[in-house]
Amino acid sequence: MTDKKDTDKKDTTNHYIDNNEFFVAMSEWKGLWIEAQEVGGERPPVTEYIGSCFLKIAENLVRRPNFMNYPYRDDMIGDGVENCMLYCYNFDPEKSHNPFSYFTQIIYYAFIRRIQKEKKENYIKYKKLRDMDHDGRFAIGFFNEQEKSYHEKMEEREAQDDVYADILDIKEDDIKPFKEKDTSKKKKVAKKAADAANTGELFQED
Repeated sequence: MTDKKDTDKKDTTNHYIDNNEFFVAMSEWKGLWIEAQEVGGERPPVTEYIGSCFLKIAENLVRRPNFMNYPYRDDMIGDGVENCMLYCYNFDPEKSHNPFSYFTQIIYYAFIRRIQKEKKENYIKYKKLRDMDHDGRFAIGFFNEQEKSYHEKMEEREAQDDVYADILDIKEDDIKPFKEKDTSKKKKVAKKAADAANTGELFQED
């Protein structure tokens, strides 16, 4: 007969990390860190085991459906581990007994920041290419259809399609927020210029 106490025990392994073991390792390291702080000593490096836990969490998190299709997953993993190494001293064993959840959250937000950074850099590339291709020759070369003008080609495409996003292999949804932000800025600048011009006309009338 199975002991009810055994069946009621909470699973803390997370399949690839034993949360209890991870907690003990973090508690011991944090104790050394506090001692070093008190005597003004050098901060102790995290143990190899703790570092391996950071890496395992990042490698497994990046496999989730909302992250697995990004081409810069290695950079995301690197950012996640780096953030854990930088801010692991903030983990307080007296307040949390779940280092797995704590560092998963740190890595998750590191992933989000990397994604936003990559999207912004892609938009900068997109904008530069679009602004430089005044007559559409680069776009025509991309389609390799010299017999058709760029404008004709664009008329054939659906309204939401963007040739420069295609060239750079960028999802249009990824650059849309940046395009909208740029449009908003241009409208504000135009309004300020119009207001300034109107003010100047009033002074001239006086």
